[in-house]
Amino acid sequence: MDTQSNQTQELDAQEQLAQEYAGRQQVYHGGRGPKRRGRPGFGMGMITGMLLMLFLSLLAITGSQFLLNRGRKAAAKQNVLGEGSSKNAISQKGVEEKAGELADLIDQYYYEDFDHDSLVEGMYAGMVEGLDDPYSSYFSAEEYAAFNESTTGIYYGIGTVLTQSMETKTVTILHVYPGTPAEEAGIRDGDVIVKVGDIEADSVELSELTSHIKGEEGTKVHMEVMRSGESKHLQFDVERRQIEVPTVEYQMLEGNVGLIQITEFSTATPEQFDHAVKELQGQGMASMIVDLRNNPGGVLQSVCTMLDEILPEGLLVYTEDKYGRRSDYKSDKNCMDMPMAVLINENSASASEIFAGAIKDYKYGTLIGTTTFGKGIVQSIIPLDDGSALKITMAKYFTPNGNYIHEKGIAPDIELEYEYQSQDDEVYNPLHDNQVLKALEVLKEAE
Repeated sequence: MDTQSNQTQELDAQEQLAQEYAGRQQVYHGGRGPKRRGRPGFGMGMITGMLLMLFLSLLAITGSQFLLNRGRKAAAKQNVLGEGSSKNAISQKGVEEKAGELADLIDQYYYEDFDHDSLVEGMYAGMVEGLDDPYSSYFSAEEYAAFNESTTGIYYGIGTVLTQSMETKTVTILHVYPGTPAEEAGIRDGDVIVKVGDIEADSVELSELTSHIKGEEGTKVHMEVMRSGESKHLQFDVERRQIEVPTVEYQMLEGNVGLIQITEFSTATPEQFDHAVKELQGQGMASMIVDLRNNPGGVLQSVCTMLDEILPEGLLVYTEDKYGRRSDYKSDKNCMDMPMAVLINENSASASEIFAGAIKDYKYGTLIGTTTFGKGIVQSIIPLDDGSALKITMAKYFTPNGNYIHEKGIAPDIELEYEYQSQDDEVYNPLHDNQVLKALEVLKEAE
């Protein structure tokens, strides 16, 4: 894959999704995903209302994020600092005096003791909040360290994917991974977290809540959840263990059709995807279904690496900042010559939309499902000298044909609302999933 940028990029979706292992914030459009009965036998499947990846430890994908080096940061300063700069605005004597006056009033009148460092951190966070951009935020040193932890895909937690409504702050468990402490304890997809220990789940941000769910291996976390159909809240004591995040799961369907589900685009996803393809090819795969439903996004380089393996030589996606500077991401001439269908829904966001958009623009497969979320902007993670970091929206991205999909999404080639066609399954069966069945039909016609 060719690129004109050395930046490390990730892509999010809207509302906050947290995987406990990370502490990064993901924007995600939650609460509207299709419901599956049970869980897919081959993995996560479609889960109610999925936003950023994530297992419980601490995180909330990400969507569209670059990690800029200090050199680029310094260069950027030269472009923006001037007479009307934000730095000059906050350095005015009146601003400094007012900040000091507020600090004196807080010291004098606030009714309890408080942490002065937290006050300062809150001041930094408030400055970024002044942008009125839900995708931009300030990371304290602790939060940024947790964010970096997420890139390894290994953490100590209980093995769940969470989402928090930006409006109500309600925290819902989107998915419980198989073989994890959460599954063993009896926690289920769709459970609403009421408390973690003594902390009310809707009283704090998702990143803070997940920091209380993650912890040392072998320790336990007490969770109180609300479950549909239960009159009383359920109580669980869940042991924390080392969790490795699976992002790709696969199985062979009838007619030698490989079904590959991608739950997010992490740094490990390309290798997992390559393994899945090779395993399925070894079983005689003749065509492929890629399931991106409820995938909130992830690392830009990861999705581009995967598209590079699939698509012929050409442009995969490009970004453009407010100065008109453009970065192109390209594929080489090696490609995968195989009929393909891609499943999408309203919770397929960011990197998922880059994948779907490229497949659609190249006419390399059939998109089936509902219009995607519509996240067409990217954020940068800029590390600061004290260990903290700034996540800030810095560019738009465009599909190969130049389409800007922000707040529009990508329409499927075949629009089909999700419907699970069985009431008797204890676990998810893809052959009872109407969108998978439509994909099988389309691929059979393409033979």
